[in-house]
Amino acid sequence: MKKDIHPEYFTDATVTCACGNTWQTGSTKKAIRTEICSKCHPFFTGQQQRLIDIEGQVDRFYRRLQARKEYVDQKSSKQAERTSPDRPISELKLSKRSVEALSAVGLTTCGQIMDKLADGEKAILEIDGFGRKSLIDMKKQLRQLGYDLPEAANEIVV
Repeated sequence: MKKDIHPEYFTDATVTCACGNTWQTGSTKKAIRTEICSKCHPFFTGQQQRLIDIEGQVDRFYRRLQARKEYVDQKSSKQAERTSPDRPISELKLSKRSVEALSAVGLTTCGQIMDKLADGEKAILEIDGFGRKSLIDMKKQLRQLGYDLPEAANEIVV
């Protein structure tokens, strides 16, 4: 081993905290200064809860929780509005002739169309001025808007 390579060790080194607390320990430095010790640290003093509240972490958490709840509520109301049975058929982007043909027999909302589709495609195809192309376009638009078509509407009648 090489001689004289180790630092000097002080058995009576003094540690001083910013709060004024001092104690003796062993170290390679004669005096040590710290900013926080076990006498003033919130974990040891039991004031940790107060520290969290002072920093506003709890408040920030509740604000984020409230914002998330509002976002979910807004999203679900948008979805419910999107698939509303009271939605007019004019919003389905059908041809003018198709809309007029449906209106002539009293079908003016998506809910009424869904009821008619429950009877099958044949019930819709019997409407004057409403053909297979219009039916395909209407079903496509209803699916894109999020409506669940009845099983009878999925059966193709030739």
